[in-house]
Amino acid sequence: MAGKQKVVGHHILLRHLDIPEIGKFEAYQAQGGFETFKQVVTRMKPAEIKDVVHNSGLRGRGGAGFPTGLKWKFVDDNNWPHYLVVNADESEPGTFKDREIMEKNPWQFFEGIMISAYAIGAHDIYIYLRGEFWQLAHQLDEHIARLKKEKLLGDKLFGTDYSLNIYTHLGAGAYICGEETALLESLEGKLGQPRLRPPFPPAVGLYGKPTVVNNVETLSSVALIVEKGADWYRSFGTKESAGTKVFSLSGRVKKPGNYELPLGATYRELIYDYGGGIIDDGQIKGIMSAGASSSVIIATEEALDTPMAYETVPDLGAALGSASVIILDETVDMKWLIKKTIDFFKHESCGKCTPCREGNFWMRHLTHRIDSAEGSKDDVDLLYDVATNIKGKCFCALGEFSIEAVISSIERFPEDFKV
Repeated sequence: MAGKQKVVGHHILLRHLDIPEIGKFEAYQAQGGFETFKQVVTRMKPAEIKDVVHNSGLRGRGGAGFPTGLKWKFVDDNNWPHYLVVNADESEPGTFKDREIMEKNPWQFFEGIMISAYAIGAHDIYIYLRGEFWQLAHQLDEHIARLKKEKLLGDKLFGTDYSLNIYTHLGAGAYICGEETALLESLEGKLGQPRLRPPFPPAVGLYGKPTVVNNVETLSSVALIVEKGADWYRSFGTKESAGTKVFSLSGRVKKPGNYELPLGATYRELIYDYGGGIIDDGQIKGIMSAGASSSVIIATEEALDTPMAYETVPDLGAALGSASVIILDETVDMKWLIKKTIDFFKHESCGKCTPCREGNFWMRHLTHRIDSAEGSKDDVDLLYDVATNIKGKCFCALGEFSIEAVISSIERFPEDFKV
């Protein structure tokens, strides 16, 4: 963290915490809002925008952490039209950052997606929202109408040949549609199940055309990156994990919520300096770094002092993911924890592939038995065997996610499984 800026009273994404009125169009404009979009459309080439974003080191904030600018450069320029699809499904248990951005700082979100669309040569943007976000979808539709009224959307923007439109689309509340190809299937009106890859969406995506799918948080960073430059953005975070990240903190902490910190801040800072520590001043036991999808980290002193970054969290046997950090204390029994996670994944499995469909069925049966008075050591051994046999055999990441808490809990917290 030496030599790096700290985000104190200067948020990049949660700017409503610094400027409470920024959710109003006039207040956002007063901060220079949409001037960058106008400059981009009238004075810059799409390739220049891609270069700025690539050089900034921005990585996908939806979980995978793939370099954003590189994904944009993969778009097939020999096949048209191009589409930008915004992944606003936000279905990961423990993740609630994207909703806050869209509700509290919506105009920066819109400017970010509009600049991104221009960068990839897209004239149509689809915002895919989880079904439970129907009220938010209505708000976004009202914002889109305002952008059209202000001549910021529509045909021949600012006297150029560039045209742009934005549409919202509500899913049906399926976790699997957070996976980008299942999202595209749903957007096309089909059953939300993942596609075989390759080809990947930048080559063959929505309606068979080149498509970029990016997360809300990722795209909301773009406007300020383009305005202030790649070097400015790299002044936050670490060498391999540039910028800031919104950490959704929940579980057994006194002050749960969204906290925007530079990547590279430690778990100790997040939990104790921002989250206020453990409820009832209890003993921290474990950390789920990426919601229900993550391995459970043993909360040692070393783990607490580990920087939260894409390159360092794997040293703890976990992943940064979407940074939905769930805190567990000594009151949490790991048998109960994995029962809850498997209930979720069993319910949300789309059923397309056998390892996920059948494996989650059997894991649910076993976790419920283990958490009851009927469980035995043989059940724990069988559960571990089923989970390890799912690993590496699923059609998409959902099946792989489902086993993370199971395997890590049995391996790292054996005392909780003495049944």
